[in-house]
Amino acid sequence: MIVLEFKLKGKAEQYRIIDDTIRTAQFVRNKTLRYWIDNSRVKLVDLYKQCAIIAKEFEWAGKLNSMARQASAERAIFAIQRFFANCKAKKPGKKGYPQFKKHTRSVEYKTSGWLLSADKRWLTFKDGFAAGKFKLIGNRDLHFSAPDEIKRIRVVRRADGYYAQFCVNVERKETTVPTGKVIGIDVGLNHFYTDSEGETVANPRYFRKSEKALKRLQKQIYRKKKGSKNRKKAINKLGIKHLKVTRQRKDFAIKTALYAVKSSDFVADEDL
Repeated sequence: MIVLEFKLKGKAEQYRIIDDTIRTAQFVRNKTLRYWIDNSRVKLVDLYKQCAIIAKEFEWAGKLNSMARQASAERAIFAIQRFFANCKAKKPGKKGYPQFKKHTRSVEYKTSGWLLSADKRWLTFKDGFAAGKFKLIGNRDLHFSAPDEIKRIRVVRRADGYYAQFCVNVERKETTVPTGKVIGIDVGLNHFYTDSEGETVANPRYFRKSEKALKRLQKQIYRKKKGSKNRKKAINKLGIKHLKVTRQRKDFAIKTALYAVKSSDFVADEDL
């Protein structure tokens, strides 16, 4: 299973409809969780049934695709299963009792409720909300993926826009050249990691380098009036800066891990 991500390009009204869709998915997830709290021995099939009941009880909730409602119920049951697994394993501290969500940023579709264009450059949402047609912007190619290989689509709202993540069910094969090298790595604070041969990888400290800019943007938020458009703009600027730091960290970690894996036949790390 691989995930291909594209940015969605549309109109402002379409983005507002996506926000309504995300809020509806959050509502369904919270309602199914409430049903589990109020009843005993609830299974996933029971939460699926609740999705249909919610759609009949709330007309606007019925606009959401039926499989998208089921995916929202699955989020609730996964949180419940994780809680029971932590209890069974006697995990110290808090066990992660399922909580109601307030700031959900994504909605999932399964195999219905959306349509890809023939050239796979456009994505159309076909459920009751009718968000319409969006252009897919990205450097990945969906032409090598058959429509039946796309198992899910997750629409994610971030500070710099809206994204579509395609979960594609394919086997990914990597060809490697044996090096005969075996290393152990130790993750640290002063260095990103140190291997058994004494080589170190410096920690780039992206957050520390951006800390002054983040503090300045944070101060700008408090100087704006609560509920004003200027305050929302300031919050969005801070979110974009945090997003940049997150992407820098992720890019560095992936590239460093790829180098370690390709340069050695066996890599051992400490169990944190």
